[in-house]
Amino acid sequence: MNSLLKTLCFLSLILISVRPTGYAQTADDSKEANYQITGTVVESSSGDPVAYATVMLLESTSEKNISGGVADDEGKFFITGFKPGKYRLKINFVGFAPYVNENIIVKAGQKLVNLGEIDMEEESVSLEEVTVQGQRELITEKVDRTIYNAENDKTTVGGDATDVLRRVPMLSVDLDGNVSMRGSNNLVVLIDNKPSTMSASSIADALKQIPADEIKSVEVITSPSAKYDAEGSGGVINIVTKKNNLQGTSLSINTSAGMRGSNLGLNASARKGKWGFNLGGFGRAGYNIKGGFENNQRVTNPDGSISNIIQSSDTRNNMLMGRYNFGVDYEIDKYNWLAASVNFGMFNRDTKQDNLLTENYLDDELVNALMRRVNTEDLSNTVDISLNYTKTFEKPQKEFSIMTLYSRNNRTNDFVQALLDGNFENVESRIKNENASNNQEFTVQVDYVTPLGDGENQILEYGAKNILRRVNSDYAYFTADGADGEYLESDNAQYSNVFDYDQNVTAGYLSFTQGFLKHYTAKAGVRYEYTTINADFKSGEVEGEIPNYGVLVPSVNLSRKLKSGNMIKAAYNRRIQRPSLRFLNPNIQSSNPTQISQGNPLLDPEYTDNYELSYSTYLNATSINISTFFRNTNGSIQPLRTVQDDGVIYTTYENIGSEQSIGINLFANINVSNKLSFNGGVDSYYTMIDNNVGNPLYNASNEGFVVSGRMFGNYNITDSWVLQAFTFARGRRVNLQGYDSGFGIYGLNINKQFAEKKGSVGFGAENFFTSEFKMKNEIVSPTIIQNSTNIMRNMNFKINFSYRFGKMSVAPRRKKKSIENEDLKGGGGDNGGMMGAQ
Repeated sequence: MNSLLKTLCFLSLILISVRPTGYAQTADDSKEANYQITGTVVESSSGDPVAYATVMLLESTSEKNISGGVADDEGKFFITGFKPGKYRLKINFVGFAPYVNENIIVKAGQKLVNLGEIDMEEESVSLEEVTVQGQRELITEKVDRTIYNAENDKTTVGGDATDVLRRVPMLSVDLDGNVSMRGSNNLVVLIDNKPSTMSASSIADALKQIPADEIKSVEVITSPSAKYDAEGSGGVINIVTKKNNLQGTSLSINTSAGMRGSNLGLNASARKGKWGFNLGGFGRAGYNIKGGFENNQRVTNPDGSISNIIQSSDTRNNMLMGRYNFGVDYEIDKYNWLAASVNFGMFNRDTKQDNLLTENYLDDELVNALMRRVNTEDLSNTVDISLNYTKTFEKPQKEFSIMTLYSRNNRTNDFVQALLDGNFENVESRIKNENASNNQEFTVQVDYVTPLGDGENQILEYGAKNILRRVNSDYAYFTADGADGEYLESDNAQYSNVFDYDQNVTAGYLSFTQGFLKHYTAKAGVRYEYTTINADFKSGEVEGEIPNYGVLVPSVNLSRKLKSGNMIKAAYNRRIQRPSLRFLNPNIQSSNPTQISQGNPLLDPEYTDNYELSYSTYLNATSINISTFFRNTNGSIQPLRTVQDDGVIYTTYENIGSEQSIGINLFANINVSNKLSFNGGVDSYYTMIDNNVGNPLYNASNEGFVVSGRMFGNYNITDSWVLQAFTFARGRRVNLQGYDSGFGIYGLNINKQFAEKKGSVGFGAENFFTSEFKMKNEIVSPTIIQNSTNIMRNMNFKINFSYRFGKMSVAPRRKKKSIENEDLKGGGGDNGGMMGAQ
């Protein structure tokens, strides 16, 4: 442990010692690094800063890019890396007319050229007439988050949120759609700053319901402030969908057809005066998703004999999903604003394992060979209803808001397992498991923000929140003879029962932001949450006590602005992670009878301490971000595996684990020219996991490095043709009792715009040199050795088409608020295991 802290301190010293300017200073005044152009980009109408505007320094007589940068969150920019001479300055940002200064003269010996405030005019022409020059940024950095501008990435057209998140720095998404941040699956996923029971049930399934074409940006918040819920030890991901503040009406259509899936989306917007409306729908079908499953588990029985189980099967998946929304907002007057929305979602997946062959050996002697057919259905529907009120004041940044949200997710996760006779021809018997569950949440949140003094350096925030959650799981097992026999329900309460789990979380927070010593900002806060729980079964009370508990969660964020727009940040926060239904549900999941699992209703939350240090800089047209982190988790929810008499592996969960991870993230965004840009990064961490079990038969620990990386390229062939490529790879991942193998994916997309850029058509190819992926999983313990392989065929070719009808023009932007729940340990999703191990 001491060596880890020494390593973290050493990395911190390295970052602090980095010079804040893009080039080392020398005594030679002719060097490029000695000259600097600075200024502040603001809106001409309001004087507000235009954060993250793209600034380019060009040759005076051509479009050759000499240097450039990106304005910070206060609109300030710094440009270095040029010599004395005459230049042109060009500034771009979506929604604003391009700014051009044709006469930038830098004289020899004139080290600093301060352009002062630069006014940008909001674009007043219709959208189809707007042409934004230059390469828009894919990544922007803010004090507390990293923002991936997904709307600028055309390679995700026709995909879903899973495809988008694979491109986001610090995130990793496996082939099943399970998301992790810096190696942690304990994430909170918000949609437009709002939670959803859809993501509480399964993040992986929720992401498949959100079309990539409707995602504006993805915000990665690694160190949430006290205003955020204490949940989510790994961090918070906020998916921002495309909304508009435009006057007029429009209708857009987008569709895609490919080998593995097709989609169709419609979105209509209307705004007139104080009223705004949005109505949208998206549907996607997944088909022809074939693969395979292999499993080999070797178990040492209590009597010393060895049971060896070998399994194999072919798999088929079909999916149908949709998401539909209606929203309305009304500006009562200059300071009061109302918004309401209704969102519906559905997700249906049918998974078939054809001819699941199971061979059972005892001390290398074949005992039996069984053939099964397994059909698993995962069906869900979600509704989210919200009503929000926001009041602003004459004093800038002062704001009061009340937000309410009702969410409900109904889910059915059933399977039917048919056992064939000795000739593998006729159905001998059948087992069916029905598990209908629902998750309801009602949330009320009140927030108040007020500046202190002159309002520039001190801001006070405080508020309260209550989440009332009701979870229900109604499960039952049935058996039947033959292919047509009548199903009979089990009368054993362990297999057929109703489980109710009620949870109430009441919270209050206080946060204070202070600017000091000109370039420093500190944001400190504290949050207190008290949780009450009531759980019972239809057949009786839960065995064991589930205590209520309170937790005090501090957070501190520090930042220092350096020269040339560089910034260094440090943060600490304490988080908790409550278990979701996936870990609590007592329903026995045995679709694969050799590997069964069951939740534990008595689980406590996990507690995590996070430390982070980051540095961001600009070198000409390149932005670079380096961050280091250390994470320590106690009471980690870990699987506890035991072996039954017949060699079957039984898995449940306990608060027995401890985890430590230390890592570094490096990310760079490079604008080579107005036509060509690259974006990529490397994420690496070293993790140590221990389940702290004293019995040597069940004790487990593991440690090792995990490395992943990504690269994205964008080339504007002409004004209407765009070529984009993407690749992502992740190395072997360390688990408590083994490893998951690494994998890599890639894609290529070419897009053509037409009809004055109102329409586009394109062609995309994914994994076109790889016919199939093999994801291997290894579990090793004193009593269990298991190797599983999940085979997926992800090669895909697709055609994309989109078109926009109507005409809208830019209107003044309104500040919007929405409610947030950052809740529940759900892992990367409920379907994170191998297909045959469900």
